[in-house]
Amino acid sequence: MKVSRINPVFPNHQNDSSAAGYQPLFKSFATDAIHVGSEPEQWNSRAVVPPISLSTTFKQHGPGKHAGFDYSRSGNPTRSCLERAVAALDGAQYCLALASGLAATLTITHLFKAGDGILCMNDVYGGTNRYFRKVAAEVGFDVSFADLTKLELLKAALKPNTKMVWIETPTNPTMKVVDIKGCSDIVHEHNKDIIVVVDNTFMSSYFQRPLALGADICMYSATKYINGHSDVVMGLISLNRDDIYERLKFLQNALGAVPSPFDCYMCNRGLKTLHVRMKQHFKNAMAAAQFLEADPRVDKVIFPGLPSHPQHELTKRQCTGCPGMITFYIKGKLEHASTFLSSLKLFALAESLGGYESLAEHPAIMTHASVSENERKELGISDTLIRLSVGLEDEEDIIADLNQALAAAVSISVDLNI
Repeated sequence: MKVSRINPVFPNHQNDSSAAGYQPLFKSFATDAIHVGSEPEQWNSRAVVPPISLSTTFKQHGPGKHAGFDYSRSGNPTRSCLERAVAALDGAQYCLALASGLAATLTITHLFKAGDGILCMNDVYGGTNRYFRKVAAEVGFDVSFADLTKLELLKAALKPNTKMVWIETPTNPTMKVVDIKGCSDIVHEHNKDIIVVVDNTFMSSYFQRPLALGADICMYSATKYINGHSDVVMGLISLNRDDIYERLKFLQNALGAVPSPFDCYMCNRGLKTLHVRMKQHFKNAMAAAQFLEADPRVDKVIFPGLPSHPQHELTKRQCTGCPGMITFYIKGKLEHASTFLSSLKLFALAESLGGYESLAEHPAIMTHASVSENERKELGISDTLIRLSVGLEDEEDIIADLNQALAAAVSISVDLNI
């Protein structure tokens, strides 16, 4: 599917110039999100909203002669609606829905065999790190990690047995941005058969299309922005290559890590407002990032939408904007970070991200606790690192909550004689 674009229209915020220079928005994104896969003509009832097909099995015309579905693990009408919609938004021919983001990771990894090499970005979601280090490596995969923001390190890390390169961008939690095209070009020049996978969870298809930048597979934890309502756990895989799709389709059925029809319905419902939500996430996150960066109680803010971000220009070259994810270092020690988090009123102290509500968490203790202490130190996941998922509340309320929580954190310095 050809990727076409139109001129961007970004929402007004306190510094419109900070939104300038990104890639144009993808053409007909909202239209495709609402209509592709939801055509009323596919149902005899002409239902505008695709029905939830709960049947586990489907009557056949004759032995082996079915009307497109035989058993719900192998395929389901509600799941097909979602997969068609996501494929359209990713500029892909195919999409596969799985039971979770990690189920998608597992299914992709089953394309390979023991002894094959997997090269992964060193800063990734804690669950991805845990799976590759403590599961995939234990069953014979040759797993290695490198900072793929540095293309020379990517070149040096490629091995004769490398079969997959796993990119996450922006990274979780330190918000590093990886050059997808640069990495894909290097990998495919080294060996055209190496599969480049991009975890696009943070950006979503609204802000980034990895397949158009040279990646072979785009995957998501759809639990996050794609669904957007913190009420569904799901994974998605999008791609264009027929050969890889046929293998993944087989694995989707053979491994059986498929989502329920109800979850597919819910995710498809959330997808219909993705374009509206991501615009507001960008607006609110930009305001929050600018507030935090100007605050003397904060040591450092990491947000790709800020000019201070090391890969800000790269972000503008490969993305149409930025999501609601902000990482920052609060001044002080663990006690200050803990007090800040426990003092928040609008932000909920909780794991996950990408829902309409604002969330805050402490990566070192929560989402990345499974990452070793030495590795966390190397990646910069310190006791004062805080990750925010900025939601859709009113901008002034978001900033007011951050301000009062920072004030509470500063107040403990007096009590602790810090």
